Amino acid sequence: MKLATTITQTSDSHPPLVLIHGLGSAATAFKPIVSNLSQSFRVITVDLPGHGQSPFIQGLAMDPQSLGRAIFDTIDSEYGIAQFHVVGNSLGGWIALEMAAEQPERITSLTGLAPAGLWVQPASGRLPSEARSFYLAKALKPFVKVGLRAMALRKIGFASVSPQWQELSYEICYDASMAMGNCTGYFPAWDGMLGRRFDSSVDSSVPVTILFGDTDNTLPYPVSQERSLAPSHSTWLVIDQCGHAPMWDHPDLIVKIIRQTSGQ
Repeated sequence: MKLATTITQTSDSHPPLVLIHGLGSAATAFKPIVSNLSQSFRVITVDLPGHGQSPFIQGLAMDPQSLGRAIFDTIDSEYGIAQFHVVGNSLGGWIALEMAAEQPERITSLTGLAPAGLWVQPASGRLPSEARSFYLAKALKPFVKVGLRAMALRKIGFASVSPQWQELSYEICYDASMAMGNCTGYFPAWDGMLGRRFDSSVDSSVPVTILFGDTDNTLPYPVSQERSLAPSHSTWLVIDQCGHAPMWDHPDLIVKIIRQTSGQ
């Protein structure tokens, strides 16, 4: 399947960097860091199936490994790019890990921003709390444009995601709400994670940084941050005053870490 992508610039003097979003999100989640990253990378954002601008096709394999293969195929066919740096948030981080494990020669560095899949016990079913978030986003979609100007609605939607939710821009909150409200691949992608965790190995030739926020309520420590499952050579970081979307809470720091991981 060909996925929807965007590329910020096409100069061969800048190495390609692929950004992969999480469950119920979209490429718009990376807006706070794309401009800064584009000063030194050809930034390619990807929408997963049934997310953002990519349609969902019934029967499509939605496990992290299969999604990684779809990204490889899309980047190759759309841009003719064989090797690239990769950054993934949440489910996107797990997908990035699978990509590096399966085809390490194609991944020049990997930065996982609160990656999923590093849980002690694989999930056996859908979490009611996360399902509620999805249905709430669907129900409130007609009111989001105006409603998010009120801090009360922002608190409902984002207080559990970011310890700095009051500082998040209207654009971040609106994009995230619309991405969730319009998502048709939410439950298929969720089901693709059930009974699984990241248990492959990544060759030490691939530089890897894994980072989590100190107040990640979506993938909390210790049950969802099992360090032994990450590549043994990874740099492991915990960021203060940071939730499940580190690129929202600390965009400048995240850009710096991505550059350091990539060798810049």
